[in-house]
Amino acid sequence: MRARAWRLAVFMFVLRFTLNLVGIVSHVAVSSFARRWFATVWPPAWTTEWYAYSWREFQLADVLTVTAIVAASVTALALALGFPAAYVLARRGFAAKNAVLLLYFLPLLIPQMTYGIPLATSLYRYRIGGTMGGVILGNLVPMLPLAIFVLLPFLEQISESLEWAARVHGAGRWQVFRRIVLPLAVPGLLTAGLLVLVNTVANFELTFLLSGAGSQTLVVALYYAVFAAGMRPIYSVDAMAVIYMAVVLVILLVALRFVRPTQMVFRIGGR
Repeated sequence: MRARAWRLAVFMFVLRFTLNLVGIVSHVAVSSFARRWFATVWPPAWTTEWYAYSWREFQLADVLTVTAIVAASVTALALALGFPAAYVLARRGFAAKNAVLLLYFLPLLIPQMTYGIPLATSLYRYRIGGTMGGVILGNLVPMLPLAIFVLLPFLEQISESLEWAARVHGAGRWQVFRRIVLPLAVPGLLTAGLLVLVNTVANFELTFLLSGAGSQTLVVALYYAVFAAGMRPIYSVDAMAVIYMAVVLVILLVALRFVRPTQMVFRIGGR
């Protein structure tokens, strides 16, 4: 009876959470297509004008371009810098290894505002803040440790005996890396790249602190659309929110074409 009651409670919690999430997303989507919507179950008239309005008013073409450049740059740098760091941590044991791992883990544990404000102050002092480069550097602070921690268990599963056997047969370090380590680490690279990409697109705090007029990503532009001075139709903000959700959904669908969630759980959680 206890097990059945527990399963029922979990099922009801998941059902309530799912219905709540679907309800919120559906309300925003319906509102983005409503010409006007007051005190009725469904809008009396429908339109797509708010998407054109938000695209023009909020300069979404430029914002999406900045978002794509920032997300791609942070992902590429996090993987390029995180892969060798994760490889060294996976292959080498040293006295301060736990301290180094804790140091890498801190940006993921501490709220971003606590180190984002002094980071932004330093970057603005050197005239890097307010630029796209500053946004990329700021997002790299938590995304690089994220990439390292995702890659670490993948690299630990690659047997060192394979590398030793290749070297015994005359392969150099570059050949060992290119023909053995890199192909076996591709699932880890795809997983880390997916997580870094999605988190960068959704990262608000650091991007908000370091972005300027021409370096705002979509999530920061959405914030300004809601809270900036002036009157804006709520329907246009809903249309912008739908565009943001669509961008993230497309990224996830494309990424899941190459990475399976079960593979991610197995690789990260297993040893």
